[in-house]
Amino acid sequence: MSTILSVNHLTKKFGYLTAVKDLSFTIEKGNVYGILGPNGSGKSTTLGIVLNVVNKTSGEFAWFGGDTSTHEALKKVGAIIERPNFYPYMTALQNLKLVCKIKDVSEDKIEEKLDLVGLLDRKNSKFKTFSLGMKQRLAIASALLNDPEILILDEPTNGLDPQGIHQIREIIKTIAAKGTTILLASHLLDEVEKVCTHVVILRKGEKLYSGRVDSLQASFGFFELKSDDLEKLSSYLRTNEHFGSIKQENGLVTAILTSELDAQTLNKLLFDKGIIVSHLVKRKESLEEQFLALTKNVNA
Repeated sequence: MSTILSVNHLTKKFGYLTAVKDLSFTIEKGNVYGILGPNGSGKSTTLGIVLNVVNKTSGEFAWFGGDTSTHEALKKVGAIIERPNFYPYMTALQNLKLVCKIKDVSEDKIEEKLDLVGLLDRKNSKFKTFSLGMKQRLAIASALLNDPEILILDEPTNGLDPQGIHQIREIIKTIAAKGTTILLASHLLDEVEKVCTHVVILRKGEKLYSGRVDSLQASFGFFELKSDDLEKLSSYLRTNEHFGSIKQENGLVTAILTSELDAQTLNKLLFDKGIIVSHLVKRKESLEEQFLALTKNVNA
């Protein structure tokens, strides 16, 4: 699998503010990556740096293995990092023809890309008559005119109604299915969960998690337990290979699983050790709970 983009120890400071701090991650061909984090977490700044519109303070990034200059590499990149900016009194077709002239690419892909984003039947409509969702879809069509190897989108569904959000997400899935690598920034967990294969989670410019979305989802859950002898219970759980973090608070022991274990098996293991529990419940953290736990109380 070939590397599209590698980011190493990237840092960006605006005066006293550190917007991106020692950030490293890799984008491999053929996947859909999400940079996820609350507003102000450094997502847009990171995209701006790798697209050469924001100067980095330190660190490095390299496109396509670093074999070409950033200027040349960006010819193989399609990006939308601001609100769509087309001429309001020109049609969709006229606007895209202008984009082709600016990008110095052929006009022969215009109708194909308009069809891909569901706007072929509106190709002769003026841009000013488009809804916000249609404007965003036209922007995606324009970013695809050079058949980029990677499409970069910054908050692609921001401000859209539910129908518009659904349409954009379906288009992203279609583009990805055709083999285009996608990198999108979002503050919406739902977006990343439904669209992305991989995720980089940021808070205050720092990476909290990087990896596959399904690995983040593959939490084994945790047990909540009560016993007359909490110390003996906690001590045993700490020696059991199925558990990681063990927390004792307000008469309740919370034991985080690192591998699969069902409640019946645990109950028998405890009973065999002479530990009687009055409360034993297995819970599963949702992806949302994990995300909130990751982004809470980090350098707050």
